[in-house]
Amino acid sequence: MSHFHRLQRAFARARIDLRLEDGIYTVRNERAQATILLPASLPLEEKAVRQLLDFASVKTPDGDDAVCAACATPDFHPGTIAPVGAVVATPADVVIPAAIGTDINCGMRLITTGLSLAQVAPHQTALIARLKAALLKNARNVPTPTQAFQALFDAGPLAFIDRLAPEGLWAGVDRDRLAAEVARCVGLDSLDGHSRHAPHAYVDGRERYRDPCLGTPGGGNHFVELQVVERVLDRHAAYAHGLRVGDVVVMIHSGSRDMGFHVGARWMDRAREAWPAGVRHPESRLYALTGPLAGEYLEAMGVAARYAWANRVVLAEMVRREFALCFGADDTHLVVDVPHNVVLREHGLNIHRKGSTPAHEGQLALIPGSMGDGSYVALGRGHPDWLWSCSHGAGRRVRRQETRRLQPVDREGADWHCVTLREERRIEEAPEAYKPIGPVIEAQTEAGLIDAVVKLRPWVTFKA
Repeated sequence: MSHFHRLQRAFARARIDLRLEDGIYTVRNERAQATILLPASLPLEEKAVRQLLDFASVKTPDGDDAVCAACATPDFHPGTIAPVGAVVATPADVVIPAAIGTDINCGMRLITTGLSLAQVAPHQTALIARLKAALLKNARNVPTPTQAFQALFDAGPLAFIDRLAPEGLWAGVDRDRLAAEVARCVGLDSLDGHSRHAPHAYVDGRERYRDPCLGTPGGGNHFVELQVVERVLDRHAAYAHGLRVGDVVVMIHSGSRDMGFHVGARWMDRAREAWPAGVRHPESRLYALTGPLAGEYLEAMGVAARYAWANRVVLAEMVRREFALCFGADDTHLVVDVPHNVVLREHGLNIHRKGSTPAHEGQLALIPGSMGDGSYVALGRGHPDWLWSCSHGAGRRVRRQETRRLQPVDREGADWHCVTLREERRIEEAPEAYKPIGPVIEAQTEAGLIDAVVKLRPWVTFKA
């Protein structure tokens, strides 16, 4: 019996019908169906499939289907509530807060340094010391006026930039460049917001607020990584975005920190509390919001999403500052900033992406592997069957809590290394805990989701 037929029988015992055609899985039960793009060499996990079907089968309080379509990208694996790599589409007046959770607008930002590895490598020790202090040892000085936070939540990024006071980190920031870079941030201009959804400390009228989270990467799989352009796969697109073989770039992966937890947890609770009295609660405990409440959630989510953008901005500006101090010049530019944990209004639908990235025609996407594997810059091809999305990375192979069973690997001689204050990060985030990036990129290229532009190799990874 083939591996697939054994898998099919195992899923049948869980009352899930499993089909495979042209490398695409179709899964269905009595309530819903979904499609999954996954290379045959990578495992299809029953828990992740059940989570995806649970989301695909969400109903509104009136008993109508809340979901128009559900699919998953090749980084597909189980999450806490929603599976990672999931994409769920709902009508424009329906949202499912739990499909996004609390790490709202977790995403990635890529900046070029304008320097080659040959230029940077001789200063490696000094540069790492500077970046370690700034990124991991809280050597941050980011005093931010509460009126800037309020402007961010009420009006958006440009208003935030306009109201920054020239002190601390902000004294050396090129605000014109920062404002111009807003246009390179995917989905940012479509977010709503209102400061009433923010914690009081951000908008209480004080002259400034030294936010303990702003400019921090966060734990888990978040990182700031120095990478080297290893291979150009689309020379025209690479040239257009300033990506040259041998150059050092910086990839930042972080989200909305405590702000996202504040908004996400409150709205998952509120969705449950808004369920009408007398109407049976869903067995999955997944709740849809409709009408005005759906709009209010999107507004609250937008507050956390805008904050996540600001957090990545601060991380990037701290890196720019240390590079400038090391090398005497700042020739950096933003390539792109992309979200992978957010609801965006697209094609008349609310597209919920949990660990998946927008990939519309011609739109840049960032797809990292692990701190020992390559990352890719890609161009989206806008495939409607996959809800105009692609993966946000390789995806975990081993759950974080199970990583201690991994066999120790000798890293002697590796051309990359991890800088962290917490030794457990080296184990939890070891390359062996992740799927190989190659098959993930191949599958999406062959299925028409993306075209790869450049491959990046890791050099130095900073993890909190």
